[in-house]
Amino acid sequence: MSHLSERPEKPVVGVSLPHESAFQHVTGAALYTDDLVQRTKDVLHAYPVQVMKAHGRITALRTEPALAVPGVVRVLTKADVPGVNDAGMKHDEPLFPDEVMFHGHAVAWVLGETLEAARLGAAAVEVELDELPSVITLQDAIAAESFHGARPLMTHGDIDAGFADSAHVFTGEFQFSGQEHFYLETHAALAQVDENGQLFIQSSTQHPSETQEIVSHVLGVPAHEVTVQCLRMGGGFGGKEMQPHGFAAIAALGAKLTGRPVRFRLNRTQDLTMSGKRHGFNATWKIGFDAEGRIQALDATLTADGGWSLDLSEPVLARALCHIDNTYWIPNARVAGRIAKTNTVSNTAFRGFGGPQGMLVIEDILGRCAPRLGLDPMELRERNFYRPGQGQTTPYGQLVTQAERISTVWQQVRDDAGIADRGREIAAFNAAHPHTKRALAITGIKFGISFNLTAFNQGGALVLIYKDGSVLINHGGTEMGQGLHTKMMQVAATTLGIPLHKVRLAPTRTDKVPNTSATAASSGADLNGGAIKNACEQLRGRLQQVAASQLGVNASDVRIVEGVARALGSDKELGWDELVHTAYFQRVQLSAAGFYRTEGLHWDVKSFRGTPFKYFAYGAAATEVEVDGFTGAYRIRRVDIVHDVGESLSPMIDIGQVEGGFVQGAGWLTLEDLRWDTSDGPNRGRLLTQAASTYKLPSFSEMPEEFNVRLLENATEEGAVYGSKAVGEPPLMLAFSVREALRQAAAAFGPSGVSVDLASPATPEAVYWAIQEARQGGDASRLVHAVNGTAVNGHSANGHSGNGQSGNGQSGDGKVRTDAEALSGA
Repeated sequence: MSHLSERPEKPVVGVSLPHESAFQHVTGAALYTDDLVQRTKDVLHAYPVQVMKAHGRITALRTEPALAVPGVVRVLTKADVPGVNDAGMKHDEPLFPDEVMFHGHAVAWVLGETLEAARLGAAAVEVELDELPSVITLQDAIAAESFHGARPLMTHGDIDAGFADSAHVFTGEFQFSGQEHFYLETHAALAQVDENGQLFIQSSTQHPSETQEIVSHVLGVPAHEVTVQCLRMGGGFGGKEMQPHGFAAIAALGAKLTGRPVRFRLNRTQDLTMSGKRHGFNATWKIGFDAEGRIQALDATLTADGGWSLDLSEPVLARALCHIDNTYWIPNARVAGRIAKTNTVSNTAFRGFGGPQGMLVIEDILGRCAPRLGLDPMELRERNFYRPGQGQTTPYGQLVTQAERISTVWQQVRDDAGIADRGREIAAFNAAHPHTKRALAITGIKFGISFNLTAFNQGGALVLIYKDGSVLINHGGTEMGQGLHTKMMQVAATTLGIPLHKVRLAPTRTDKVPNTSATAASSGADLNGGAIKNACEQLRGRLQQVAASQLGVNASDVRIVEGVARALGSDKELGWDELVHTAYFQRVQLSAAGFYRTEGLHWDVKSFRGTPFKYFAYGAAATEVEVDGFTGAYRIRRVDIVHDVGESLSPMIDIGQVEGGFVQGAGWLTLEDLRWDTSDGPNRGRLLTQAASTYKLPSFSEMPEEFNVRLLENATEEGAVYGSKAVGEPPLMLAFSVREALRQAAAAFGPSGVSVDLASPATPEAVYWAIQEARQGGDASRLVHAVNGTAVNGHSANGHSGNGQSGNGQSGDGKVRTDAEALSGA
């Protein structure tokens, strides 16, 4: 067996290839879950009975009127559930609730011969409700102490000594919005029952094994009676990691009760109003710096908006705490976490899984504090980087390996972007343009790769070689457009030593590879690639024995390269197809189950310490923006990125992931403004941004005018499959550079050294208010600064909310907070 990161002669990994389904994507030939309905007979359609109130207890549910609607076959209610009436892993998400917990909560489901019949039937169901008080905003939840789930505490060093040694201490508050996944394909499932009563479910899910598990316990049947397949997803971004399970259970329950296939698909409005988002956060903080601007201590409380149920909020919060340091050495830290319970949709996984929220907090702090310290933001960040060879650990106790790469990618971006020359050009431009300003910011990232829950760090695969030499691979990862299947085919071809065209990949199914982990945490290629490599190494070892007997050499002297087996030091060779044919007639097993587990991981959730990550991915981005002083409108002039993916498995795929992740991150930070009705009227709790017309997504007009991306060279990651690193999530955080550039451009409208607060998302409106703040002298009224223990420059530590906030120094409830209110919980 070869070392995991070692690459053989003429590997297929490392070659730039298009996505394996690219042709089907662009021609419309690619099939998704709901497309399969057209190939299925006698399908019933499921439609939700939604209650448009934020909170209330159901006192009556009358389904008889729906059954009178032509085409309605059945109404599914709690009484129909043979197993456990719950769709969550925490058993706090009743599939058919007695209590409405958010505006649009589904309490029953109608099955109809047509979708229109099901819709009309759902409208006919009568629901009576006793309304209850509701908590809509994160601010209100904090004020009401409405929390649920774990409340972790991460400590490191001596926080009191750290502040005592600090020459400058700042305190503040920062609240920022969540984000809608807005995948192109909404939630969908198709369930069928075969002649033996077994269920086959096609589901748009990132976690087929967990979908299988939830369906199993809802129906009260063992897992081997439920098979889940994911053909492909039209986007996932984390939104299909946990939330598809209950939807698949509805389809499965309907199929089981009627004996007919049941199709489930949410329309866009339903998907937006019924499924969870990225968690919005509130952060209260206190930070100390020495006289040179080096961080001495950080004391913070992060509050995540979990929505009505826990879903994945606890691990999301854990990862946020684990990433609050980002690329910076914080010798003394105390960071507390808590999850707010609100009457909104249950927030869930989203690309980065809490990491972006934690990292945004420290980047916001440094962006606000740099002017007060008299330092350029780039210099402040660079002074606080983790340093190689210093034995520095994260606040949760993990040694920061490859710390030198932080400075390496940073310097490469500085060089690529021509920072010094462009800085002078920007200064000249700003001096000549009183109503338009430009700014250039650099930010870096350090993102931990692995699931925080150690048990999830395992993968399986099944590789089959047929008599004609063709190869079929099955693995536990799911394809949502990110190119995982392409990489897995490259890994298989490389390990077996055959051309790529010999390899085909089967859809992900629970009856081929069991007990898989979610395709999440950027670990899809690491886990499944390791498992495929393991299976292929078993097969290659067997075939080398066969080749050795045919070539008259030792098996250790056989090499299989580009589909030909050769003996070292000999001209003898044996073609792949002939080798496989010979192996079959020698009764050599031509299938293998592969397995991989990430070694060296440990995590103690109680003490909040350990080594939860296999390695860190690093990157840096420089972004230049131009801002209009009259409107706050802006454009991204240029972006330069250097990103660490180890030795890329598939460079074209990886560059696409870096570009896409950056743009999605920029959308979260600048455009995507989730808003709910917070009035006391009849629509309280209603999502106001429930369509593309009201929820602004990045488009071509938001793309950088010049976009330069390159992958860090000579970056082999020892112990990872063929020396590669994960790429799915880390690039999203490179977009911090956009927000920081906007902050600096807004500050350029004010006096030199001004510090401005900037709402998130930094919409043009928010940027306009930041410009106004800069013109008035900055956020002195909101950032409390103490020099050697003496408070200066201000009274309140209020930040801006990303939920319904105007950006004028007021929180979302329209009140300017006092010191005590703003700092509570810090």
